[in-house]
Amino acid sequence: MDLKPLKLGMAYHGNRMPSHARQDMQEMARNGLDLVVHMLSHNDWDRHKSVMRDIVAISQDAGLEVWLDNWGLGGPPGDKSHFLSYYPESHMYYSDGKMVPTYVCLRSPDFMRFMKEWVDTVAWMGVKTIFWDEPHLPHKQENGRRYYGCACPRCRRLFEEKYGRPMPKELDAEAEAFAVDGLIDYFREITTYSAQKGITNTVCVMLGSFGMSLSAADKICALPTISNIGSDPYWVGGETPAYEYVYRGTRENLALCERFQKDHNIWIQCYNNPRGKEEEIVEAAEAAYDAGARTIIGWSFRGAESNDYHAANPDVAWARTMDAMRRVREMERDRLLAIYREKYRK
Repeated sequence: MDLKPLKLGMAYHGNRMPSHARQDMQEMARNGLDLVVHMLSHNDWDRHKSVMRDIVAISQDAGLEVWLDNWGLGGPPGDKSHFLSYYPESHMYYSDGKMVPTYVCLRSPDFMRFMKEWVDTVAWMGVKTIFWDEPHLPHKQENGRRYYGCACPRCRRLFEEKYGRPMPKELDAEAEAFAVDGLIDYFREITTYSAQKGITNTVCVMLGSFGMSLSAADKICALPTISNIGSDPYWVGGETPAYEYVYRGTRENLALCERFQKDHNIWIQCYNNPRGKEEEIVEAAEAAYDAGARTIIGWSFRGAESNDYHAANPDVAWARTMDAMRRVREMERDRLLAIYREKYRK
């Protein structure tokens, strides 16, 4: 495996005061981090656009590479989509006819226009990388039936034009293919637009979820405008030990990246950590490194203290997170020094 240079990072959100951001960016840089992932939500765009531009500059001045996250613009993961307040006809619908209140139909031309304006804002802020956060398609199961989205009037019409039959109520092969095609078509157009502005596109694919099955992930990876594919093997709440879960998830992600010759990013769960389990953050980071990951990012700053899903003890979670990042840095130094000694002490 051709290992990339080590890059360590952290997601940062919940603060829009530049004076605090400056202290936090400097703290991360002092602790050996290389990049920060900032959110640029609809609310940020409306209320904090100039402030976010300043925070981006502060981050870069601290020596951190900046990625901007499309947090909640089309709905979860992230915030509920504020866009739908302006364009209610762009709501996604389940195949049982019920509206999905928080999700946007990715085939909405109004949403595509909106997202291109958002990309323009990213470019104006001087950011060179967009992080497309966990694209997926919602589904639900009721009374043993599996319903899917999107099945809005627009999508129903397009499905019938393509397949010559009404869109089915329950998921079948053609319905799943149609849904995934909508996801891929959206990403093809929006990432082409951002790439034309000199922006690098990275994505987190959430392997195994509907709309991001391995076949769908393959299609995302195949897009020439996406250069970096990541996943987030979050272990808290599961039965598999942290090291094992993260190691396996990382290997799966790296195999996908290797097949398509793309770079990678692996996320470490630094939120919702139970009290007394913070050491698992160290185990997880080392598992990602041992599996071959060289871009390792934590979600998020200070154990996600600013969110309701924060670690039970954010102070301890943050201390262990910094321990984890320092240990990974030292492991990489030891690896490189061993190579240099072998090469030059002959």
